[in-house]
Amino acid sequence: MRSMTAERRTVVPAREGRAVRVAAGRRVSVVDLEGGQVGDVFAFIPASAGAGGFAETLTEHLSAAHTRGSTNRLFPAVGQQFVTDRRRPVLTLVSDTSPGWHDMLIPACDPARYAALGVEGGHASCADNLNRALAGMGLSVPFTPQPVNVFMRIPVEDDGRLRWLPAASRPGDAITFRADTDCVVVVSACPQDLVDINGGEPTPLAIDVLP
Repeated sequence: MRSMTAERRTVVPAREGRAVRVAAGRRVSVVDLEGGQVGDVFAFIPASAGAGGFAETLTEHLSAAHTRGSTNRLFPAVGQQFVTDRRRPVLTLVSDTSPGWHDMLIPACDPARYAALGVEGGHASCADNLNRALAGMGLSVPFTPQPVNVFMRIPVEDDGRLRWLPAASRPGDAITFRADTDCVVVVSACPQDLVDINGGEPTPLAIDVLP
């Protein structure tokens, strides 16, 4: 259900990505509309370039690796900050109505991943979704940062092995962040349908920008 306090909702269709600008101090929620859907979340701090200040480059990004080093946690928890590759805060996790499974170990799916899984021809990917979503804002990045994979269940076994389990999020479950600085947030409704993280059938998400 859409939050009554949402100022702007952006629907992220299944297998696609969308980008939004979030001002410092505002909150942004990722909502699982139908349940059981993983979302790859990226965040960037734009830096103005040029005398006019109009051009922007995305050189600083939310880093799962730096965040793990800062929080001493494999997986995120309410109250923690996410930091960039320059170790600056970019988002803080302020609330979570889902069962609480969110991954910070797995990279974004990309064409090479699907080729390794036996796909011939094209297949939507979170890496491509990121590039398309940023292009819609006139932005680009030369690489694909590791995302925070909201609603994604990747438990670590005692022997160090990873398990790939279907997302346990329910329809309407939401994870909400506060922007610690002006940023661009990109969400991809992960198109993975060969590994069972989305129950075999990707579905849409929504991005709600809140006061």
